Amino acid sequence: MAAPFSTDRSALVGRLRAAGCVYAEDEADLLLAAAPDDPATLADLTERRVAGEPLEYLLGWAEFCGLRIAVDAGVFVPRGRTALLVEAAAALTGPAPAVVDLCCGSGATTVALAHRLMPRWLAAADIDPAAVACARRNLTGLAAEVFEGDLFAPLPVQWRGRLDLVVANAPYVPTDAMAMMPPEARLHEAPVALDGGPDGLSVLRRVGVDAAHWLAPGGHLVVEAGTTQVEALCAAFKAAGLVPSVQHNEDLDATAVTAHRP
Repeated sequence: MAAPFSTDRSALVGRLRAAGCVYAEDEADLLLAAAPDDPATLADLTERRVAGEPLEYLLGWAEFCGLRIAVDAGVFVPRGRTALLVEAAAALTGPAPAVVDLCCGSGATTVALAHRLMPRWLAAADIDPAAVACARRNLTGLAAEVFEGDLFAPLPVQWRGRLDLVVANAPYVPTDAMAMMPPEARLHEAPVALDGGPDGLSVLRRVGVDAAHWLAPGGHLVVEAGTTQVEALCAAFKAAGLVPSVQHNEDLDATAVTAHRP
């Protein structure tokens, strides 16, 4: 007969640490809070975490920019480094902007911008139906529309040439590098949210080309990218008629490329 599952915090921390969880103490506290006085549920959550399932899927949420964002299984988990994209976008945007978040995933960036700006129109879009459903749940009550489709394709045509801000945390992992990603991402998140093509820039190049037509004059595009991709991405944005610049945050280990339409 198997021994009863221990709900002792120190024992839980030990199990998580042995499984390779870097922040074992924090994760133990979150798991204990998710299953108070319920050893069976805690045992299930712990076994799934030890097996490599992302903590955010077990909890049903992730923290992003100080907000709690619902995250469904398979949907891209918001990363802390994407806070740079939010900061850069908010700093560039004037009053009452028209804003679109492409490749929105859970809608985390859209929610964060909704709390920082006062958009006259706010929308998000993603090609993954699971992400769209999750984003709609997170954006309930925030006067934002969520569209399912490829980049700008599902957006209302009346906003073409009138957008003040476009943000996109598009996939930018090179296809050959997908196999080297942490198992939590590689095995559990939708590949469409990660795989950026041969050099990682296939989707981002398309974002730049189309943004040049959807942005209003003086409008801005803000995307996340890898540091080694910046030169090629800036060249692609220039070729599309945009004027790019680069921001990097060492603490977040994050790089954002911004570009404005003259």
